[in-house]
Amino acid sequence: MPELPDITVYIEALEARIFGKTLREVRRNSPFLLRTVEPPLDAAYGRPVVGLRRLGKRIAIGFDNDNWFVLHLMIAGRLHWRESGAKVGGKTILAAFDFETGSLVLTEAGTKKRAALHVVEGEDGLAGHDPGGVEVADCDAGAFGERLRRGNHTLKRALTDPRLFSGIGNAYSDEILHAAQLSPVKLTGSLTDEEIERLLFATLNTLDHWTAVLREEIGGGFPEKVTAFRDGMAAHGRFGKPCPICNTPIQRIRYASNETNYCPQCQNGGKVLADRSLSRLLKKDWPRTVDELEKLKPA
Repeated sequence: MPELPDITVYIEALEARIFGKTLREVRRNSPFLLRTVEPPLDAAYGRPVVGLRRLGKRIAIGFDNDNWFVLHLMIAGRLHWRESGAKVGGKTILAAFDFETGSLVLTEAGTKKRAALHVVEGEDGLAGHDPGGVEVADCDAGAFGERLRRGNHTLKRALTDPRLFSGIGNAYSDEILHAAQLSPVKLTGSLTDEEIERLLFATLNTLDHWTAVLREEIGGGFPEKVTAFRDGMAAHGRFGKPCPICNTPIQRIRYASNETNYCPQCQNGGKVLADRSLSRLLKKDWPRTVDELEKLKPA
C-alpha cells in the first residue's frame, strides 16, 4: 500500500499537473470504485482544482465549489499520468480523470477492487475520511510518547495504526523499527523515554529519507513505479538476506496477510521471534488484514 513518502510524491506530481486546471469528466471502468452518491460525481465537472492534500494514506483533490475527491488506493491501486483521452479499458483500469492538461488514470492489480473514490463536501466531509492519526513531523518526544502509550500494543501495531500516526504502513514501519533497533513486538507500555526519543528520531529520518529518494528517482516526472519493495531498504522484503548493519539474516513474522521483517541481532538481542509462539499475541493485537486496519475508526 502506498504510504506517506509515496503519497507525498504523488501529490507533488499532481500539483504540478492539475492545480488550477479544470476537470472535464471522470470515465469509470468499474462500478465498484465510487462509494458515495452525494454530492454527485459530475458536480466537479468544469471546476478547477484549488487544493490537494494527504489524509493518512488517502489523496484528496479539492475543487472550487468545495467538493473533494478522496482517493484511497489501498494495496494495489496506482496512479498514472497520460495524455488527454487515455483509453479506459482492460481489467486493471478503474477510471480516468480527464483534465485540460491530461488524464489521471487509476489502475488496480488483482480482482478484489479495494481502491475507492468518495466525493465529499467541505471540511466536515473530509474529516469523515481522516482516521485521526497525527503527523509525526508535528510531534515532539512528549506528544509522540503520549500517542504510543495510549494502549499497550506491539510497536509494529502502534506505528501502523492510522488512528495514532498518519501515513505509516507495513513497509516503512519495518524500516523505522530497524533504524531504531527496536523489536517489532516490544510493547509500547514498556518503552523507556530514551527508546521513545530514539524511535521518534528513526521515524522522522526514515520518512524524510525515503521521500527524498522517491523525489530524486522521478525527477520532474510522474511516479509510475510505486512499490513497497525498494533497493536500499534495510529490512522490509529482505527475508533471508544479510542485515546491512550486522550481516545477520533478516527474519520475518507472518500472521494472516501480515508480514514483518526484522533483524534478530540489531532489534532483539540476537533472538529469533518464532511465528508459532507469537500467534496468540498477534491475534489479539493485529487486525487480520490491511482492510481491517484501514477501517479502524478514530478513537
